[in-house]
Amino acid sequence: MTNHKLHIGFVSTRFAGNDGVSLETAKWAKIFTGLGHTCFYFAGESDLPSDRSHVVPEAHFDHPLVKKVHTDLFDDYRRSPQTSEIVRELWGTLKRGLVEFLKDFGIKLLVVENAMAIPMNVPLGLALTELISETNIPTIAHHHDFYWERTRYAVNAAEDYIQAAFPPAMSTIHHVVINSFAAKQLAFRTGMSSKYIPNVMDFDNPPLDSDEYAEDLREVLELERDDVFLLQPTRIVPRKRIERAIELAHWLEMPCALIISHGAGDEGYDYHAYLKDYAQMMSVRVIFGEDIFTYERQRNSEGKKIYSLKDAYQQSDLVTYPSSIEGFGNAFLEAIYYRRPLMMSSYDIFKADISPKGFQVIVFDEFITKRTVEHTISLLKNPSQIQKIVENNYELGKKYYSYTVLRKHLSELIEQCFQA
Repeated sequence: MTNHKLHIGFVSTRFAGNDGVSLETAKWAKIFTGLGHTCFYFAGESDLPSDRSHVVPEAHFDHPLVKKVHTDLFDDYRRSPQTSEIVRELWGTLKRGLVEFLKDFGIKLLVVENAMAIPMNVPLGLALTELISETNIPTIAHHHDFYWERTRYAVNAAEDYIQAAFPPAMSTIHHVVINSFAAKQLAFRTGMSSKYIPNVMDFDNPPLDSDEYAEDLREVLELERDDVFLLQPTRIVPRKRIERAIELAHWLEMPCALIISHGAGDEGYDYHAYLKDYAQMMSVRVIFGEDIFTYERQRNSEGKKIYSLKDAYQQSDLVTYPSSIEGFGNAFLEAIYYRRPLMMSSYDIFKADISPKGFQVIVFDEFITKRTVEHTISLLKNPSQIQKIVENNYELGKKYYSYTVLRKHLSELIEQCFQA
């Protein structure tokens, strides 16, 4: 079967924007395409080619009915009969959509992106589980983070749903995790084995140098020539601990600004308001850049330039990444790929899977120390040292986290999916 070119169907709540799941999906799709396969997409939102996308609005975690269900299922110990009925209705709608997806595009292999790991859309996970059970279609479940890693799912009225579909134990499903800790936890909690495939960047093809398009970026951000451009390239959610980056900026006592490239996510806007107040209290200039940056360059409705994440990285002086929890750490890889120095927290996955490989970064544990600040200042004042560090980090990235590494993993995975 693996000698044939496959129609591969990716499934998630959305394939749009610059969230980690969408970005990693694009990388996997590129590798699959290079191997001769054709990729298609099922989601509640998709900015991918319409002739290869099947969009069912109820698949999105932001759909009104899905949000209503989510509210009643989590942070509560008992759900209403009405919620159970809505779940069944959505489950049926999504299953019918998935059946159409398989039929219309001739899908022979499913790749489920996080939709059977974290219950942001419970009916979608249930619909997928039932579909796979009925069709026996070979499936790769690509898990980026699990429900047990998020405190907001600790109290719930969805235990039966979670046990059934997040994730399901089925012989046709091959589980993939993005860190070794997740593999151990999945085995411990469910008895399921998994394959560990880390996130990657295209280190075999270095990024092009910054060009004329981005020459005015610092001017647009109203940065003076000597201002230090601190880049926080993450969504605004509490586990990113962006207040630590604000504290670093405060203690640097250098002209600087912290630019946050992404907006608030699916966890509300209270944290965004908190950061604005905290930055004002700490006398730190913070620029919320969600309207300035996106994954690819474009123009807004007024014709103004929107800059890419690449532009943000290449114009920055230092990347800040103080997260308390990460499934892997896309911003880490991006900083290494774009050859930027990095100040970051030593989160668990970094300690276990990444740090032992020898990357050189400014690291702290729970809070910004005097040593962290001194190390940062020393590095910012020593461009030649920065150059040595970023070049060494790039070579390590190429060795461990390149598309070549991913291609080998995915080729092996397809073989496993179609073994008799």
